[in-house]
Amino acid sequence: MDSSQDISLFKLKSKQDFNLERFFNITPDILCIATYDGYLKKVNPAFSNLLGYSTEEMMQHPVTNFVHPEDRKKTLKFRKSLSEKDPILNFENRYLTKNGNVVWLSWTSISEPEDELIYAVAKDITHIKELEEKRNSLLIELTRLNTELKQFAYTTSHDLRSPIDNIISLFGLMNFPKIEDKQTLKYIEVFYTSVLNLKQTLNKHIETLNTEKKINIDLQKLNLNNTLNIVKESISESIKNSKAKLLVDFSEVPSITFSSFYLQSIFLNLLSNAIKYADIERKPIISITSKKVKGRTQIIFSDNGIGFDMDKVKGDIFKLHQTFHNHHDSKGIGLFLVKSHIESLGGTIEVESKVNIGTTFILTFKE
Repeated sequence: MDSSQDISLFKLKSKQDFNLERFFNITPDILCIATYDGYLKKVNPAFSNLLGYSTEEMMQHPVTNFVHPEDRKKTLKFRKSLSEKDPILNFENRYLTKNGNVVWLSWTSISEPEDELIYAVAKDITHIKELEEKRNSLLIELTRLNTELKQFAYTTSHDLRSPIDNIISLFGLMNFPKIEDKQTLKYIEVFYTSVLNLKQTLNKHIETLNTEKKINIDLQKLNLNNTLNIVKESISESIKNSKAKLLVDFSEVPSITFSSFYLQSIFLNLLSNAIKYADIERKPIISITSKKVKGRTQIIFSDNGIGFDMDKVKGDIFKLHQTFHNHHDSKGIGLFLVKSHIESLGGTIEVESKVNIGTTFILTFKE
């Protein structure tokens, strides 16, 4: 039974074997009926208990009064579209409980134009959002540690090898024939040998660090269509609800050698962003293509979303916790991870964007 059937069952006023009033009162899911002007006509105990308000309190005020302030504008837009279009599935927004706690709800709603009523079912997904937040925090921490290890390798290379090379160069400038004391010459020879050994040991350590970095990232030949399909499946509801049109063409370069985990993460973040920042005035169109440019593979993500002002954001686009739109789910993590993933394996990422026109990301991979 799909969500629309659930709602249709909820709407039935059967006088037969179904005790729908009892179902309404005992189900752990949130059930409610609201008018087109936003007032609740009926709420079940699960809803009132979750928010901590009495049924009377909830019916005295517009439902948006209970919505998190940052989500009210979005909620009003979706309610308006619901009264005009098809049912809405898995619409997520935040509510504030009476004691000030934030709860996340995922709504499935359908309208009845004849009576100007909206029938809705919701699930409490607060725990899922908390797990997502923990996952993102772990990804950030892992990325930070990885960056620090790389920086350590670079610092070791430049800060230690350079002085050693200078010492070795000084030996080349010494006029050994003028040193008559044999013991001094012996000490110099021992010192020179020790410096050479130190340089060799240092080079081995640096080589080991670089090798370990490569070993930890499993590279394999990946079919781009297959990888994208895995990502599309994981966010199929978001794609469906957004009514986004995906234009995919990997015919020129059907596969690349890369980290499977990294590529899925890149596809997921760029595709999710294209949906998240779609322009509500038009249907999202997302183009994903591959091509060869000067012997290197490029993947281009383009959308017709709200875009952003490149002159204002400049070098901040890929920085951690940088957000450029007032979207409640923006953490400034996705693009940071995309850049970290592509650059960690020798690639680059470029971005082009115009306000109200759209955004294009160009990923260039190391061959």
